Amino acid sequence: MNKEIAIIGSGFSSLSAACHLAKSGYKVSVFEKNSTVGGRCRQFVKDGFTFDMGPSWYWMPDIFDKFFAEFGKKTSDYYQLDKLSPAYKIFFEDDTITIGDCMDKICVEFERIEPGSSIPLKKFIKTAQENYDIAINKVVLKPGLSPLELITPETVTRLDQFFKTISSEVRKRFKNPKLISTLEFPVLFLGAKPNKTPSFYSFMNFADFGLGTWHPKGGMYQIVLAMESLAKSLGVIFFTESTVSKINVEDKSAKSIVVNGQTKYFDVVLSGADYHHSETLLDQTYRQYSEKYWSKKTFAPSSLLFYVGFDTKIKNVEHHNLFFDTNFEKHAQDIYDHPKWPSEPLFYANFPSETDLTMAPKGCEAGFFLIPIAPGLEDTEALREDYFNIILSRLELRIGQKVRNNIIFKESFCVNDFISEYNSYKGNAYGMANTLLQTAFLRPNLKSKKIDNLYFTGQLTVPGPGVPPALISGKLVADLINKHHN
Repeated sequence: MNKEIAIIGSGFSSLSAACHLAKSGYKVSVFEKNSTVGGRCRQFVKDGFTFDMGPSWYWMPDIFDKFFAEFGKKTSDYYQLDKLSPAYKIFFEDDTITIGDCMDKICVEFERIEPGSSIPLKKFIKTAQENYDIAINKVVLKPGLSPLELITPETVTRLDQFFKTISSEVRKRFKNPKLISTLEFPVLFLGAKPNKTPSFYSFMNFADFGLGTWHPKGGMYQIVLAMESLAKSLGVIFFTESTVSKINVEDKSAKSIVVNGQTKYFDVVLSGADYHHSETLLDQTYRQYSEKYWSKKTFAPSSLLFYVGFDTKIKNVEHHNLFFDTNFEKHAQDIYDHPKWPSEPLFYANFPSETDLTMAPKGCEAGFFLIPIAPGLEDTEALREDYFNIILSRLELRIGQKVRNNIIFKESFCVNDFISEYNSYKGNAYGMANTLLQTAFLRPNLKSKKIDNLYFTGQLTVPGPGVPPALISGKLVADLINKHHN
């Protein structure tokens, strides 16, 4: 066969698709505009410190296992994976909650906060596990072509869960606001407010409490290196610093792409770049979705990120830390309802050197901080500095340690960078939110409706945001291409 396929972008979905397509016999070329493969999963290394610039949570290890197993490989062939104990810590104004590495420990912690709460927790997680099995083995493996994909013998009995919300289900069972925030937190990975997310997505709670939080030694970029190595072994060719500026179409067929000013011809074109940006590479007549369409969609948040090298160890923290010491609902409103810079931001702090000594020099700490914000906000150095001071003061207050004078360096990344580095629509960080009206077949299509041999993959299409869904998205689109072009 040896048909030639061009893949635009080299994020997780593109890497997944490249491996599957090469295995099927296609000649695959991947074009990445930046200097390293991996899309948003990049690494920043400075003065002996190593930071994951994008994804930093390793959830759903079974999805990674399944991916590599399809090629006769195991994750352990490429990287060392450690289960974090505890998984993470949540800071509230007057207390902390530590999420252990198994349900027994988590139940003890829930009982400490709200006596009797472990009983509804076990029932909630049992349902979440059932949902996970259905979601991962049935629903997310569908290509999003028809509403009938959601109708399976398993989902028919729980259709109500697509019309109830996570928020209503959690609040029905738990009264303590700290426990409510803890259980509503995982769906933030899906990019929407808990009161707008179908309760079926409680499967994220099973991913959290049931499957645990893991860390690849050396950081999340090890997954990219593993997938790149696998792809190369299958014959995939990578071109970095290769910007695609145009997809040329003739007779409803994508004939070629323009890379760094040169025209290159292919039989099939697949874009794993931002979906909105990918369509701007086409002449207007071939675009499926208008600017009005995109502007009306609910996008997952953008982020203000900081990468900070400290010359001391940080006390009283874990590898992953959530600072929920301000109003959860208020910050959500500042992202989704009335988009503006948050007055009292929640934030996430990642200190990978707490468990992985390769991430920072001896006696030092690598600190990665993330504030979720609305996409499309004004982004200035002054605003970044103001917010860094806000979260650093809160960090110092909650951990009882002054660390401001221990900063060796800090770098930031925000809306403007998401746009310039990743061509991200409005500078979003996680793609399009998984709300009821943006689930499955209601998301942008994997296959162009206007061009016979043009396909899309990634977090704006099915299944949605997150690293494991991106791996699945790559497989789904590879299967579609095989079906139509093999």
